[in-house]
Amino acid sequence: MSDYQIPRPTSGDVLDLILDDHRLFEDLLRQARRNDVDREAARTALTELLVAHGEAEEEKVYSTLRTKRAIGEHEQEHGKEEHAEINEAIIGFLEAKGTDTDKYDSALEDLATAVNHHANEEEQTILNPAREDVSLDVRKELGVAWATRRNELLDQGCASLEQVKALLHRAEEEGTIASPKAREEADEIEEKAKKEAKEVEEASKEQEKAGD
Repeated sequence: MSDYQIPRPTSGDVLDLILDDHRLFEDLLRQARRNDVDREAARTALTELLVAHGEAEEEKVYSTLRTKRAIGEHEQEHGKEEHAEINEAIIGFLEAKGTDTDKYDSALEDLATAVNHHANEEEQTILNPAREDVSLDVRKELGVAWATRRNELLDQGCASLEQVKALLHRAEEEGTIASPKAREEADEIEEKAKKEAKEVEEASKEQEKAGD
């Protein structure tokens, strides 16, 4: 639960409702960055909304869009994978003690990256096809179902650290996301590659300077 008043729509085209939440994500991320607001309240509102939004999509939207052939198995599974990645970032964000530390800022940046990436992909690969292939009547039915579940989760409270860890563990058990060990190894490989790429860039710059 949060002191922020998160809108509780009850009906509408599910695509418009999802896009409204995407805009709200951006607003709450911005609030969580500001130093003249209650960052703790913004953090709570943001994480609760992210979890409720994603769970309602998986339960009420993705499977119907797949049945209507608006999306395929890959898009559905990839959407779920990205929700799990967001939940992983939420855990890091919730574990950051206080709201005026480097760890808080870094965790917020990681979460923003995951959220923005997912919103962009979902809008292009799921919402756009659904707009073309699913009738407005069906989209309105989905809007009621999605909003009802989203609002239930918000009212119950769905993003405590323990709750989000349980969601991530479920995703690991279902094979939606790789195991913690595999993710850690992948992160190490990615960091090593970034470091090597940076070294190549710096060496190139030095060669250019030497040739001038």
